[in-house]
Amino acid sequence: MKRALALAALAASLAAGTAFAAGPPADMWEIGPIIRGKNYSRGMPLHPQETRTGASFAIPGPSAADGHVHYVTMRTGPLEGAQRITLRYRIDAAPGTRFVPQESPQLPATLSLYFQRAGDGWTMRQPDWRWYAPTNRTFPLAPGTHTVSIGLDEDWVAMTGPGAHTNPRGFRMALEDTARVGFVFGSEGGRGHGVYATAPARFTILDFRID
Repeated sequence: MKRALALAALAASLAAGTAFAAGPPADMWEIGPIIRGKNYSRGMPLHPQETRTGASFAIPGPSAADGHVHYVTMRTGPLEGAQRITLRYRIDAAPGTRFVPQESPQLPATLSLYFQRAGDGWTMRQPDWRWYAPTNRTFPLAPGTHTVSIGLDEDWVAMTGPGAHTNPRGFRMALEDTARVGFVFGSEGGRGHGVYATAPARFTILDFRID
């Protein structure tokens, strides 16, 4: 009970603007998504590993048959009143490693910030309950240390249908009732549809904050 209350308080403080020196603890992150009991991040653990520098996980590979990582999210409170989401991360990879979208291998692999409204049933009947970074604000996966910082006044993209600037009501309702926040792996053809690496590679969350 005490642990559950502590996690709830931490999630609420995250939405209120708390920053973590090395990101939230690894066990607060969930690698998924889990839809009707199935985890779509094939070959992945449910949580990253806690390391000295932050929550970390290996990107599966060397082929799609060996696994792929899709969504990395955590529970949070409403994002209403927040201004910006920032992720700083590091990718370590063997020389020559390629990152490949498992459903669209001809496209560049990307990372996109993401948040999700409470009660989302993962159906087409809720087209504006999942929101992804604006079209020009996805980031190609590459070795090194990177920072992604996106304002919540930018034109975020709904799962289907109009973006935030065209559908302000749907975007506002998602901010008022947010349940999960984080980032996804995929491509411009499918933001959270999963990525694998052709050689050993590791992703580490160095910092994550909502201001």
